[in-house]
Amino acid sequence: MRFRDFTAVHKTDLMVNAGEFFSILGPSGCGKTTILKMVAGFLEPTEGTVLIGGTPMTGVGPAQRPTALIFQNLALFPLMTVWENVAFGLEARGMRVAERRRRAGELLDLVALGGHEMKRPGELSGGQKQRVAIARALAVEPSVLLLDEPLSALDLKLRHHMRAELRAIQQRVGITFIYITHDQGEALTMSDRIAVMSQGRIEQIATPEELYGRPSSAFVATFVGANNVLHGRVTSAVNGHLSVDSPLGPLRARKTDGVAAGQETLIFVRPERIRLDPPPTVENRISGKVVRRELEGAYLQLEIATETGQRLLAQVTNADESVARKIGESLSVGFNAVDAQALPPGPLAVER
Repeated sequence: MRFRDFTAVHKTDLMVNAGEFFSILGPSGCGKTTILKMVAGFLEPTEGTVLIGGTPMTGVGPAQRPTALIFQNLALFPLMTVWENVAFGLEARGMRVAERRRRAGELLDLVALGGHEMKRPGELSGGQKQRVAIARALAVEPSVLLLDEPLSALDLKLRHHMRAELRAIQQRVGITFIYITHDQGEALTMSDRIAVMSQGRIEQIATPEELYGRPSSAFVATFVGANNVLHGRVTSAVNGHLSVDSPLGPLRARKTDGVAAGQETLIFVRPERIRLDPPPTVENRISGKVVRRELEGAYLQLEIATETGQRLLAQVTNADESVARKIGESLSVGFNAVDAQALPPGPLAVER
């Protein structure tokens, strides 16, 4: 998709399965909302075709497509009651009042808002407004529900609650959800599959487990969750593992396509995979000193400065008093090769 000389979305071949909760995840300006608008019909792609249920959508306007779109601001009508908001699309289709009210009541029960029919949007909480917007979108019986960062305006606790609500509603109705977000926590907790985008290109499409555990690029590894990044050069590749010469000394990691002996590589290790005072069986061992500690409820996050100046993050459970460390304390940390992902060098995600 191009806007004059600017390419918002490069050539993309993307298939979303029927009944799937599919998220498009990426930083602001990466092109994810542009894809959503092409699916909805608000933008016509400069090349290629959008198909829904196998039917080409070229020349089909937003009102005629089997889609419904929920925007960030929800766009509820403040002077209408809740049931009138839900039934608005049905009125436009010529449905009689009694039937509209019956259908609105069914949908409000579905989103756990039965009994709120006569309230106005201003009398509802943020989460209740979200559910009204979902019920209104479902009223027109779309094949695909499109959601453009609908939780971004909510506070953290309510966002977490609405993640579970959205996923539960999608599973009850069984229709396809395409969800746009820059929040990797939202995508990981709700989605069947996720497409990660950067600069108008899809970097990887995978399940949440695959995306977190086996990222395919340096960008994905650093955009989805926290990661330690270690630099080195591969000295050998044997039996699915790599030996790497690094400023921290020799390291071992699991082999990845595109990384071979003699090449530069980046090794990614999740903070929860870093072990304190590791036993001799742990393959990679590094000495350092605690320079920062943050208590995050059940977890303790430590920042460790190595002898070379490299900083490592370690996340450990707070239930074990033996992990308590003071700032300035020296210690040894380590990680197993199976927990270290070696990838070709590439752009990293900037701080969000």
